[in-house]
Amino acid sequence: MRKQINKKLLFVILIFISLVLILAFVIEHKLGHQPCKLCIYERIPYFVSIFLIIKILFMKGYEKTTLLLLSLVFIISSTLAFYHFGIEQGFFKETLACTTENFSQTLSKEEIMEQLKQNTVGCKDVNFKIFGFSLAAINTIFSIFLSAIFIKILINYGKN
Repeated sequence: MRKQINKKLLFVILIFISLVLILAFVIEHKLGHQPCKLCIYERIPYFVSIFLIIKILFMKGYEKTTLLLLSLVFIISSTLAFYHFGIEQGFFKETLACTTENFSQTLSKEEIMEQLKQNTVGCKDVNFKIFGFSLAAINTIFSIFLSAIFIKILINYGKN
């Protein structure tokens, strides 16, 4: 018995994920809403998933492993998006990763003061909403939904 994956469903998910990323870039570049650091980090799982889905669609082998990776990618995405949503709602405190430009270097006192003067977008600031929901809230919902879909596909892998 040959193991089948619903390639039509994966193609629809690929289109959906691509549209989510396109919308994020339109909101940023065309509408002029600057993303915070976490918003940018939350895009990474979507890019990774595009490559993994394309791998499943066009290359044979390691499909179950790739589905497991997709499930993990969106579980991580759900966690990151919920953390961001929690910062917006005041459940969690905003960390230095949200506010500093380059925290991998040792900064002088003058460099820290200069960064504080810059107009950086904090992770708790919601500057764009769709239907009253922040993009972090929407991303949390999408990521949980996609996690569930990929887990379901993984569980059903090899069943007819």
